[in-house]
Amino acid sequence: MNNDRLPRAWTPICTLDDIVPNTGVCALVNGEQVAVFHVNRHEEDAEDTAVYAIENFDPGSQAAVLSRGLIGSLGERIVVASPIYKHHFDLRTGECLESPEYSVSAFATRVEDGQVWVAV
Repeated sequence: MNNDRLPRAWTPICTLDDIVPNTGVCALVNGEQVAVFHVNRHEEDAEDTAVYAIENFDPGSQAAVLSRGLIGSLGERIVVASPIYKHHFDLRTGECLESPEYSVSAFATRVEDGQVWVAV
């Protein structure tokens, strides 16, 4: 079954201001740890931000640590580097660039009235 056609259950996480730009937080959504990132896409424009969400569990290290990783970019990809083995995960897709077999799920996000929402 195509998951894109299933209705999404949106869950409020926190306010956007609760997440320091270019960092992540961990949220428990339906019993699953989700890493939520507030990314400032251009240093000169604090209003140009995006929010991404992926699984918090790093399959390479077998630890729930991705929300604590460093955000950066590799080419056109916005990534988080796992704090343990430094594998890079694409924040849009969850793909692990070094080891695709370690890829994680990515989740839809939205910001409404300053509130961050995640669909898991």
